[in-house]
This record gives sequence, C-alpha cells and structure tokens, in this order.
Amino acid sequence: MKTVLPVLWLLSRPAPGSKAVTALPATAFALVTALLLTVLAGALSFFTNAPADDPSGTAGAYQNLALVALALLVMPLLTLGGSAARLSARRRDERLSTLRLLGATPALVGVLTVVESTVIAAAGILAGTVLYAAAVPAVALIPFQGKPLGMAALWLHPLVLGAAEGSLLLLAAVSAAIGLRQVVLSPLGVRTRQKAPAVHWVRIALGAGAGVVLYMVMSTLTASGSAAVMVLILVGVFAGGLALLNLVGPFLLKWTAGRSARTAATPAKLLAARTILESPKAAWRQVSGLAMTSFVAVVAGTGLAVIDGAGAGGNAPEANLFTDMRTGVLITVVESFVLVACSAGVNAAAAVLDRRDLYVSLDRLGMPRGVMEAARQRAVMAPVRFVTVGSAAFSAVLLFPLTGLALIVAPLSLAVIAGVLAGGMGLVWLGLAATKPVLGRVLAEA
Repeated sequence: MKTVLPVLWLLSRPAPGSKAVTALPATAFALVTALLLTVLAGALSFFTNAPADDPSGTAGAYQNLALVALALLVMPLLTLGGSAARLSARRRDERLSTLRLLGATPALVGVLTVVESTVIAAAGILAGTVLYAAAVPAVALIPFQGKPLGMAALWLHPLVLGAAEGSLLLLAAVSAAIGLRQVVLSPLGVRTRQKAPAVHWVRIALGAGAGVVLYMVMSTLTASGSAAVMVLILVGVFAGGLALLNLVGPFLLKWTAGRSARTAATPAKLLAARTILESPKAAWRQVSGLAMTSFVAVVAGTGLAVIDGAGAGGNAPEANLFTDMRTGVLITVVESFVLVACSAGVNAAAAVLDRRDLYVSLDRLGMPRGVMEAARQRAVMAPVRFVTVGSAAFSAVLLFPLTGLALIVAPLSLAVIAGVLAGGMGLVWLGLAATKPVLGRVLAEA
C-alpha cells in the first residue's frame, strides 16, 4: 500500500485529456446506477406491496411481469456498467504498461488497476444514488393498479441498496482486472500497439450452440405446466439471449469490418473499417446498447400485439392489468432509449480520447477534419445497421416458439419495432453529433 498510494497520486496528476478519462467512466456509472436502482425499486414494489387478500388473482401476474422487465433491463444495464469500467481503456493501458516497463510488478499493476477503477466507479455510484433519489418523486406518479405507485413503494431497503451498489463496484473491479491481462503479458506490445486485441472465432461456435439451447428451451416452455416455472424459464432465456449478443457481437463486427476494409473506395471508409478492426470489442461497446434495445423492441412489440389481441378484461382488476401491461411496455422502451442515449454519447467521447494520438497525427498530415468526422461516424453507424437487424432477428427467433409468426409480424408489433429501432438509431447519431466538440478540443490541445 505504501507503493500503491504514491503511484496512484502520480497517475492522477493533470494531463491532456486526463479529466475526461476520469469523468467519462464516473458519468457512465452514475447513469447506470440511477437506472438500475429505479428499475429494481419499481420491480420490487410489486413484491413488497402485494395485497394480502387478492381475490382477482392479478398480484402474481404483476410480479411475473416485473421479473420479465428485470431480465430485459438489468442485463443491458450491467453490460453498460462493465463497458464503463473499460472506457478510455487505451489511455489507462498505456500508463500501466509504461510502469511495467519501468519495473513495476504484475501485482502492483493489478492493484493499481482495480483500485483506480473502483474509486472512479464509487464516485459514479454515489452520484447515481443521488440521481435515483431525485427521480423517485417523478416515478412515484406513474399509475399502476388504478393508482400511483407512491414514494413509499419506491424507496429501496438499505440492504437491497447496498447489495446493488456493491454489485456494481464488484463489476467495475472485475471488468478492469479482465482487461489488464494483455498489459501484464506484453507491456511493450501494448505501449507500441504492435498487436490488436484478438477476437476468436470460438465466440461464434459457442454462440451458435447457446442459441440452439435457448431456442429448444423456449420450444418446451409451455410443457412445464407451472406459471412460476414458465416465468423463470422466460426470464432465463431473455437474459441468456442478451448475454449471447455480447458474446458473438465483437466477432461479427470484426468480420463485417474486414470485408469493408478490402472493398473500401474512399479514405473515410478505409479509416472506419480499420478503426473497427483495431479493437472490435471497443467497437461493440459503442453499439451494444442499441443491440439490447433491438432485442427489447421485438419483445415489446410482440407483447403489445398479445395484449391488443387479448382484450381489456371482464372486470376492473383485469382491465387495470391490461392497461398496466401497456404502461410497463412503454416504460421498458423508454428505459431502453435512455440506455442507448447514455451509451452512445459516453462511448463516442471515450473513443475520441482513446484515439487522440491517431487524430492528431492525421491532422498534422493534412487530413481534413470533415474526413475524420465522416470516418468516425461510419465506424459507428455501419455496425449500427448490422446490429439492429441482427439483434431484432435473433429476438424474433427466440420468440417464435412461444408466440408464432403471426404475432411477431402483426401491424402493431411491426410499428413498435420499427419505431424503436428508428428512434434508437437516431439517438446513436445524436450521440455522435454531440461529441464533435470533443474531437475539436483534442485537435486544439495538440
């Protein structure tokens, strides 16, 4: 510890772009924490405030739907949290690899990484908790079961709050430690960028096998006979599907970028393809939020088609249930939009800082800033088009055994899917546009 603290203080001294390198992960963790705590509070309110006497039998339905919403939203939020721990990764890896070359032990570098990431995450989590508390009065006005949720139902128990915050801290530490492997094994290669991070084809093999398993599980869903078991299976399949997207996504981006690099006809197209190939995992982090939203869009659209076909119910509790299901779908879509907006803006800014030296070099060689902006936009928007279609198709395949094709392609379902995908792509584009000043500042400071 006597060595760690002085080195940490040295690394935290101001340098060009250092404030942003620290602020971006902290901002991302603040947004992730606020959204995660809000989602948890809303879902748990249907369990902690369930009526003791439930003649209508709808309390169980609300709880089951809350679990499905958790599966659709918590996994993307945790994914964004893991990505936040790797924001501006190159800048950190360069500093740590320099320490390794100067004689620092792998253990010291590992401790520095975990401590630095955890401290930054802790600051973001604290800010996110404050944002959650500030949002509770507004969220409490949302009506469910014929009345507003109320603030009392949305305050998390201290133990639940601590567990959620501790999980995010652990996620930050583990994500940072996993990303440290190359620095420890090959510090000179990292410092001189001799080898791009590898993305192995095994991801596709594992993903294909997992996809088949998930499809088979969905095919046997109704055979369980128990509503509780069906919900647990559904939650597990949705969570597994979202995790599967994160597994195969980087390799698919690498494959498509490789084809684009071979056929690029303009400098912007070539630079965009090479940007993706340089780090497919980083490229995936920039579009992973939209991949999750595309998955959720199909589930939400199909769910609305099911609700629309089922009718409003024969009594007041059942009518409230169908109304609240529509409200729940809308909230899920809005949460996904917020997730996409946060992910797009923060990751786009981090990508500029990670490639600071590249942009400065291109500027000094005479490349117009417009070409750099075009390449930066293409490096994100080209994967976006591929990811939105692929993720939506994968979600439709998983839902097919449960709902059939008719509900998936119902007019209401298609309208919701198209609207969500268009909105998500628009948010990514706006996130890129909002980070143009970051590139200008990087070039001005050079």
